[in-house]
Amino acid sequence: MKKHITNIALSGLVELLRSNKQKIVFTNGCFDILHPGHIDYLQKAKNLGDVLILGLNSDKSIKSLKGVDRPINKLSDRLKMLDALEAVDFIIEFDEETPIKLITMICPDVLVKGGDYTLKTIIGSEFVLDSGGKVEVIPFLEGYSTTKLIEKIKAL
Repeated sequence: MKKHITNIALSGLVELLRSNKQKIVFTNGCFDILHPGHIDYLQKAKNLGDVLILGLNSDKSIKSLKGVDRPINKLSDRLKMLDALEAVDFIIEFDEETPIKLITMICPDVLVKGGDYTLKTIIGSEFVLDSGGKVEVIPFLEGYSTTKLIEKIKAL
């Protein structure tokens, strides 16, 4: 996967992007069942800068956050789907429940989360703002939710 990077490569990548005066956007999530809401969100996030780095919750992290029945799609499958998206420039997985380590390593110019978050509930928002960056909340595309899709499938 051409966009999948490791923690070791991350610092070099960020250095290179900064030296080229690239505006770095960071977002994160599970992206368990990819749907049009995700595509819309990632395209809008990408439009906020030059490079979009996506922190992807590992399978272990998702189980911890969402329960034993999740993820539906394992990490390798989610990486493959996200790798195919034009809006996503780089993907880095993380095992923790939050991406705070990645956020402090990257120090993005723009930190982005979806519409159910507020400035106060976005992990890393204080750090990014204190570092001179911006924090953006992108409204959800109406009618799309992984949890609702799972509920709909279970009801069939």
